[in-house]
Amino acid sequence: MQRRNFLQNGLLAGVSTIVGSNVLGNENATVNVQANTRAEKTFNMNYAPHDGMFKNNGGADFIDQIKYMYDQGFRAIEDNGMTGRPVEQQTKIGETLAKLGMTMGVFVVPKGGNGENTLAAGKPAFIDIFLKGCRQSVEVAKRVNAKWVTVVPGDFERRLPIGVQTGNVIDALKRGAEILEPHGIIMVLEPLSDTPNLFLRTSDQTYEICRGVNSPSCKILYDIYHMQKNEGNLIKNIEHTWNEIAYFQIGDNPGRNEPTTGEINYKNVFKYIHGRGYKGVMGMEHGNSIKGKEGEAALIKAYRESDSFL
Repeated sequence: MQRRNFLQNGLLAGVSTIVGSNVLGNENATVNVQANTRAEKTFNMNYAPHDGMFKNNGGADFIDQIKYMYDQGFRAIEDNGMTGRPVEQQTKIGETLAKLGMTMGVFVVPKGGNGENTLAAGKPAFIDIFLKGCRQSVEVAKRVNAKWVTVVPGDFERRLPIGVQTGNVIDALKRGAEILEPHGIIMVLEPLSDTPNLFLRTSDQTYEICRGVNSPSCKILYDIYHMQKNEGNLIKNIEHTWNEIAYFQIGDNPGRNEPTTGEINYKNVFKYIHGRGYKGVMGMEHGNSIKGKEGEAALIKAYRESDSFL
């Protein structure tokens, strides 16, 4: 049964959901019914998909995907590689978001590779690359109306004591904050689990650095996937570092896919964050556990389930 039949018959959205569950023999119809039925309701929290997450239903063009995301109830996006897009495309993305009333989430400040240009080394050449990336990010942020930009300080500089490395990172970030703060842009520091070589690893370490920088333009990006791997005890550690958190990202573990596919009780985590009054973006920095249109419908269903905490 196609979606147009529901519309022609004037059925209510709740009824169409029930009927949609009975058309499993037609995969495309199931996807269309589920996705478009849920389009009428926004989520309790501001989840932000990224380019490619809904390419099978939304199309290859990112602008079309953004419109599809809006139709499914999402009100934000994020795009790590925004600075690498042509200026014309950045402008068009910004105009599309403004027209739809959607929020631009994070993109990454370009600063070179983590190992080659680590801020922990304190080298002027590395800092200059970082500061150039901050200035570039200001211009990109104006085009897409972005408020947050991601910064990863890079790898350890193991020839230096850890306290000296920390001081070097703080000094570099202070200079970055001086560039961003007049424009109301917040660099969010992201501790990662990708490799043990990375300097920034835990939420308490990131909290300490934010306190050292002491700027409203230097806060924590708490990536729930990475922090589950590196430290666990998610809700308690979010509580400990709450005053410095400005942004969250999502991904279940293991697998780094949508909520409900791994070990993290996202319904409880979302409930806690929402209960603290967080109104910011929740970046969906993960993959789809199932390929194709079926996987995209499953992803939306997973978020509906995890978001149903009220």
